[in-house]
Amino acid sequence: MINKEVASPQEAVAGVKDGATVLVAGFGQVGMADNLLDALHDQGAKELTVVANNSGSGDSGLARLIDAGRVRKIICSFPRAGDPRAFVAAYRAGTIELEVVPQGTISERIRCAAAGLGGFFSPVSAGTKLGEGKETREIDGRLHVFEKPLKGDVALIKAAKADRWGNLVYRKSGRNFNPVMAMGADLTIVEVDAMVELGEMDPEAVVTPSIFVDRILVTGGRA
Repeated sequence: MINKEVASPQEAVAGVKDGATVLVAGFGQVGMADNLLDALHDQGAKELTVVANNSGSGDSGLARLIDAGRVRKIICSFPRAGDPRAFVAAYRAGTIELEVVPQGTISERIRCAAAGLGGFFSPVSAGTKLGEGKETREIDGRLHVFEKPLKGDVALIKAAKADRWGNLVYRKSGRNFNPVMAMGADLTIVEVDAMVELGEMDPEAVVTPSIFVDRILVTGGRA
């Protein structure tokens, strides 16, 4: 019988290694797997490369990891969104490396990794500092920059509901980067509000199919 549910946050993040690339879904705090991030903090993995929309806020979740010195590099679009006190302190101290990537480019780089593609040309950062040192090509009279795939060792995602196989549905804007990040990592760990029985979810409503999910942590209950 396939059952991907784990018994605890500690079991959910077991085996995440030092130096791992971790995809952290969420837009601001919406759709972010805070319980998994706290578990990863307690687990102790360090020298992490984190891929996220922003650099965390306040002193919890991703910000807590950064404040503890566990993140070596962050790849994100908005490093100073919300309350980025942990990131700002680490960056000024020279203890964290930053790579700024436009939001849509991050998403497409992850999707390319999931699809097994070698990258893509985009006009977004052409002629800017973000495009310096990258291969360029003129396409239909417009300069494009080559962007490489961005693959995660681990993805920490948040969904509204799951069944024990790992089929997922999301809650409104909480969907954001979760589906693409779920596809783009070797190990995908999902935090869900509720677990439902097989067959309860309309197949047409399933956004992330079970093949992309490895572990499920239920933080709410049974629907």
